[in-house]
Amino acid sequence: MAIEAFAPAKINLTLHVTGQRDDGYHLLDSLVMFVDVGDHLCVEQAETTSLTVTGPLAAGVPTDRRNLVIQAAEMMGVNAKITLTKSLPAAAGIGGGSSDAAATVRALKSLYGAPDLEMAQALALGADVPVCLHGGWSRMHGIGEQVQDLGTGPDWPMILINPRVSVPTGAVFQALPSKNNAAMPDDYPDWRDWQAAIGFLAAQRNDLEAPAVASQPVIGQVLREVQQSSGCALARMSGSGATCFGIFLDVEKRDQAVQTMRQAHPDWWIEPTRITT
Repeated sequence: MAIEAFAPAKINLTLHVTGQRDDGYHLLDSLVMFVDVGDHLCVEQAETTSLTVTGPLAAGVPTDRRNLVIQAAEMMGVNAKITLTKSLPAAAGIGGGSSDAAATVRALKSLYGAPDLEMAQALALGADVPVCLHGGWSRMHGIGEQVQDLGTGPDWPMILINPRVSVPTGAVFQALPSKNNAAMPDDYPDWRDWQAAIGFLAAQRNDLEAPAVASQPVIGQVLREVQQSSGCALARMSGSGATCFGIFLDVEKRDQAVQTMRQAHPDWWIEPTRITT
């Protein structure tokens, strides 16, 4: 029997860095959602665990313990033959590895009836793994261990763009001028009210955006071009970069922007998408 699982891209609509613990972990406050673009996994029972990586972005993806998929299987205490079809760029600020790990956990639970991971185990895989295990429209606090379910979120047409540059997460955090920044307000708008929702998001931040742009100026170019696209309501970087997103007023405007940017930048990773709930 084979179990298939989808590993959606995780988008940080906001990312406030609110402090740093004595052990070096950063405290975050982030509005997180997931989209309909992602990786796919197929998991089968086996005597030993193995990982095969295929797909358009498989090049360079490790198949040993460096991959969180293997680590997740080990934590589950079961063996499996795992095939990962990689469609998301790696180390791109959209939680590809963490979402793959969470999808592996879900698939192995279905395949073997294995129990859920403990929070400490999930965090050991990565700070984004708990929110990826939770899925949906969420607010993530602390070092990733606090996940608040926000129910059903908006259904916005979006575009994801990665200029295919590497942004070392550690270096971006180190370049932050301040590690103690304001958290998001606790009062949310009515997400069905387009203007109120976009106004709320526009008033928030991704504190890692400026140091990431300083490290890779092409990220700033991506943000400018997306924001200047007709119908774009908001452009921002996700996570520690380099993937950026644009929220659009309608699908037609979004698709026009995708076509224009793909023609102008055939070497960039550009995908139309929308929020999943």
